[in-house]
Amino acid sequence: MKYTRQIAVLGLLLFGMGSLSLGQAQSSAYVPVNHSVLAEPAATGDQPDDTILTIKKRVDEVNVLFIATDRRGKFVRNLNQADFSILDDHKPPQSIVNFRRETDLPLEMGLLVDTSSSINGRFQFEQEAAVLFMQHTLRPNFDKAFVMGFSSRSQIVQDFTDNLELLSGGVRRLKSGGGTALYDAIYRACRDRLIKEKSERPVRRAIIVISDGEDNQSEVSKAQAIEMAQRAEVIVYAISTDDSGLILRGDKNLEQLADATGGRAFFPFKIKDITRSFASIEDELRSQYVVSYRPSDFDADGRYRSIQITALKKDLQVRARRGYYAPRQ
Repeated sequence: MKYTRQIAVLGLLLFGMGSLSLGQAQSSAYVPVNHSVLAEPAATGDQPDDTILTIKKRVDEVNVLFIATDRRGKFVRNLNQADFSILDDHKPPQSIVNFRRETDLPLEMGLLVDTSSSINGRFQFEQEAAVLFMQHTLRPNFDKAFVMGFSSRSQIVQDFTDNLELLSGGVRRLKSGGGTALYDAIYRACRDRLIKEKSERPVRRAIIVISDGEDNQSEVSKAQAIEMAQRAEVIVYAISTDDSGLILRGDKNLEQLADATGGRAFFPFKIKDITRSFASIEDELRSQYVVSYRPSDFDADGRYRSIQITALKKDLQVRARRGYYAPRQ
């Protein structure tokens, strides 16, 4: 007997989405909150082949990728659900649906390279370090990435592919010069590429930004860029090109972008340290936990809901995105 499963996904409204298919992440199985109407097959065997029996069930589920480290910053990979406390909108979840360690999720990644005049001195080395990172990190037929250069405007020099030669060529084609529109680049990368690339399987979505963090030409604000990354469930990693040895305004911008999305900002003082930063990002992308839960007192009202995950064991720290936007029904 043939049975038909129908899935109707109820309104996930994404700012600026238009005809787009959030993040991050981040992913039909990994949208921040998934409203579904499920149709189950009939339980009896006496119905004709073309009969459809529909059983409707509403599911509100939040999926969060996070990292746990010890006081030395080393990843801790042997923890269980009981080792963490989870609060959604300041309340414990109604139920935990799933908890597991993830070391082999497919990657959907954007490499955003600042090509403005302010990073001229280190530009060529950063290009080669980025190429090396992609060669070490991406697995053909499993992961995929795109390359975007940005100065006053952003430009995709290589769209999504798993072809390392094409990606490397895209990085090497970048030319420096112009102002800096960092927030626009992050916003558009999430809106136009990572939300569009919704997958039928769980994936890990990330943006790696190479920039000094100084924005002087964006049309959108830093808050809007962060919101779009959160809606896209994208983790932002940032590598600062500032080599002054001081904590400048641009460095703080990069920290805020990374912290809000569960990522991390790196500040390599020496050029050779850039490769170490890329290596740390690669390690993090393969060393995460994922928890799926149903929130308490959930309303499909479109508002922002905070997420707080803390480790119950001493001297452990957790890094995760700080919240998500509920869909509006």
